[in-house]
Amino acid sequence: MVKYIGAHFSSLNGLDSVFFEANKINANAISFFVKSPRKWFDKEIDNNLIKNFKYNMKKYNFTYNQILPHAGYLINLCNPNKKKNFLSKKSFLSEIIICNKLGIKYINVHPGNYIEKNNIKTCFKIAANVINEIFCETKNISIVLENTSGMGTSIGYKFEHLYELINLVNDTSRIGICIDTCHLFSSGYDISNIEGIQKVFFEFDKLIGFNYLKGIHLNDSIGSLGSKIDRHENLGFGKIGNDIFSFIMENKKFDNIPIILETKRKHLFKDEIFFLKSFF
Repeated sequence: MVKYIGAHFSSLNGLDSVFFEANKINANAISFFVKSPRKWFDKEIDNNLIKNFKYNMKKYNFTYNQILPHAGYLINLCNPNKKKNFLSKKSFLSEIIICNKLGIKYINVHPGNYIEKNNIKTCFKIAANVINEIFCETKNISIVLENTSGMGTSIGYKFEHLYELINLVNDTSRIGICIDTCHLFSSGYDISNIEGIQKVFFEFDKLIGFNYLKGIHLNDSIGSLGSKIDRHENLGFGKIGNDIFSFIMENKKFDNIPIILETKRKHLFKDEIFFLKSFF
């Protein structure tokens, strides 16, 4: 059994610093933003930084299977406004280019938000079209779609949404899914007990398939079941309960993919990793 357990780290001190931060808390999985998440574009990535990133990646024994960076907050793949959609595409593309330079294989992104009364089926087509165009312009990188809580106007809060999106992507070998446990719970999937957890992942496997699962965001939830509130909590402090965490740790279907903490109080990361490792 090989479990890659880590957290989302700040890259304010440089992208090459994230491996050192991971090592301090005994993490062997990493997430981070490749550029400022609140900017459309950022300055050109420095060649020395690329060199140092690759050096530290090797030094701390990381492979691309343990790394799942997160795309910026401004990106909305299904914006129907052509100019704004193009801006989202170019911003996302700039992040993918950075990932390529760093030797990273995956990047995680939210499917997007519908605008006004835009038909949700149209949203899937718009988002898939952006992904297909990006695949035509890039190589190697796989896009990992994250389930959402359903807060606001977000799409992707049902497995059916993710299934529809995958079916509209031309090259499905470069598409994946990241499941966020807080989002799963707050969107209405009951993962608070073993029976519910087994039912939810049976549904996921039947509709989408575990072969598409490329990452987990392991978070407790401040919001109640079905609240659609996207507010993460530290493990054991929220409303989900610990069954889901033990289930993921003990199940081989979650081996060899990055399991990332995005919990509220980051100083507890090390304790949370220790807690998760106690299950195996």
